[in-house]
Amino acid sequence: MKKALIVEDDSQIAELVELHLKDNYFTTTRVATGSAAIQSGLDMDYDVIILDIMLPDISGLEVCRILRAANVNTPVMMLTARSEEIDKILGLETGADDYLTKPFSIREFLARIKALMRRAEMKSTVSATAKDIISFGELNVDLGKRKVTLRDKKIELTPKEFDLLSLFITHPGRSYSREALLNQIWGYEYGGYEHTVNAHINRLRTKIEPDLANPVYILTTWGVGYRFNDEWT
Repeated sequence: MKKALIVEDDSQIAELVELHLKDNYFTTTRVATGSAAIQSGLDMDYDVIILDIMLPDISGLEVCRILRAANVNTPVMMLTARSEEIDKILGLETGADDYLTKPFSIREFLARIKALMRRAEMKSTVSATAKDIISFGELNVDLGKRKVTLRDKKIELTPKEFDLLSLFITHPGRSYSREALLNQIWGYEYGGYEHTVNAHINRLRTKIEPDLANPVYILTTWGVGYRFNDEWT
C-alpha cells in the first residue's frame, strides 16, 4: 500500500481526503500544522504529501521549501482556497508537483494523485535502468543517487533542478521549448507559466555554469528554448 501524509487544518477536508485515499489503497497520516508536517516529512518516507498552503503556524509553501532543501523528493500536491496567479507560481517554484484550488472534486483530486504516482514510478524506472553516472567535462550526474558533482565538489540541487538537468544530460543536443519542459518536468499542462521554467534554468545555471554570460552546459536555442551542449560527447 502507498503511504500519504495529509497536512490540512480543516478537519472536514482532511477526513474527506483521507477517506478517499484509503478507498484507493493508501495508508494515511494526518497532521494539522506546518511544524508537524516538517517533522513527519523528515522522519517518515511517504509516497505523496497532500499539503495545504494556509496552515495555522508555518505556510505550506515554507514547509515545501524546507522539505525540498532537506532532499525530501516525495511528490507534493498543494491545496489552497486561494487561486491567485502568484500562489500557483510560488507553489511550483518551491518544489510542489501539482496544485489544486479549493473547492475541488474528489474525482479530479484522485486523478491528479494517480498521475503523480505514475510519474514517480516512471522516474524510479528511469533511474534504475539508466546509466548510473553521466559525465560531461567536469560535470558528473549520478541518476540513481540523484547526486551532482562539479570539479569533484557536490552541487546541491532542488528536485526540479535535478529533474531538468537529468532530462537535458540524457538527451544532449535535443532542444526543448519552455512549454515542453513545463509539461515533462511538472508532468501536466500549466499554460501561461513558462516563466517558471526560466527561473529554474537560471538557478540551475548559477550552480553549474563557470560563466553565466557564456554557458557551456545548458545552452539557449534561440526561438525554441534550451538544450544540453552535445559537443561534449
